[in-house]
Amino acid sequence: MSVVSLKKLLFHYSPLSATDSGHPEKESRVSFGMESCGLELEAGLESAAVQQSPRELQSFKVIDVRVLSDAIIGLSDGMTVPFALTAGLSTLEDTKVVVFGGLAELIAGAISMGLGGYLGAKSEEQSYRVTLEQTREQTVTDPSSAAAIISDIFAPYDLPSTIVADLIARLSESPNLTSFLMNFQHMLPEPSGSRALNCALTIALGYFVGGFVPLLPYFFVGPHEAFCALRWSVSIMVVSLFLFGYGKTCLVAGWRDPQNIRLGLVGGVQMVLVGGIAAGSAMALVKAFQVLGSSSYPNEKYN
Repeated sequence: MSVVSLKKLLFHYSPLSATDSGHPEKESRVSFGMESCGLELEAGLESAAVQQSPRELQSFKVIDVRVLSDAIIGLSDGMTVPFALTAGLSTLEDTKVVVFGGLAELIAGAISMGLGGYLGAKSEEQSYRVTLEQTREQTVTDPSSAAAIISDIFAPYDLPSTIVADLIARLSESPNLTSFLMNFQHMLPEPSGSRALNCALTIALGYFVGGFVPLLPYFFVGPHEAFCALRWSVSIMVVSLFLFGYGKTCLVAGWRDPQNIRLGLVGGVQMVLVGGIAAGSAMALVKAFQVLGSSSYPNEKYN
């Protein structure tokens, strides 16, 4: 691995934010780069291979990957679970039951999913804080183990021993040692203060929006035309599930390459199959319960 490649690796290093004020590490923030390692590169290599324009840096922040992941989680559940419920309730042939049951499930499911996302994000934040304190204590009480960890981090890159030794010496004296270990040993990015709330709102909103789509046709039919609305709901959901599966796959893999397009098509078909299986299973179960209920009380209509 060349020195320029090493600079590219460390370019993505980001020190901890200044939220933990009062700690000695926060009082003297220094920019961490290969300059702190005492390595001299030619100016041409440094400007051509390492520096990036502000526009290039900004392009990585257009879409927050975590927000996108939360939205996909909410939409995935919202487009399958409520769809299966409304399809199952349609066998009762009562539009009001489908609408009221679907809305109740949507609201309860969105609250449950949002709370789950909030608690998960809070647990992640707590885990980060505990790891941060342990790492900070380790750098103070056991500097030799921190030096060994730094050596292990750079071991796979086949760097000259002199460079590794210089890195260990510089980092051991750096106020950003804890930040370096959090980034490169634990691979834990610092969670933002609004992460839990954003996660809860994104998942809950995604679930509600995804689940409201199959419920729409039931608002435009008569009280005993649930099966008619079901046909429209199925048609809408087949298209929606396919587009969602296709977009979700291509958003990760890419949009233009023919192989990525094929992957998107496969992802769309998989989403349609998952939604279809869930809806079919729900309909079959409700129908079975109806048959069992009528067989349990065969003389009920005569009373």
